[in-house]
Amino acid sequence: MQEIDFELNGEFVELNQLLKLVGICDSGGAGKALVAAGEVSVDGHLELRRTCKVRAGSEVTLGDVVISVKAAA
Repeated sequence: MQEIDFELNGEFVELNQLLKLVGICDSGGAGKALVAAGEVSVDGHLELRRTCKVRAGSEVTLGDVVISVKAAA
């Protein structure tokens, strides 16, 4: 399992953009496709909203990759 920590510099990041920013996919459009295909979970729940607002404290899972979203220090 690969664990990635993402430091959030605002109130939220859209799910498809988060996947792009951590390097899971090459573009926001590719991120949208992964979400639409039902491959992404947020806090243990399947997420089908491509622009779901992910906030600090959330955990995003895609296959064996876990992204922990943390507030900026």
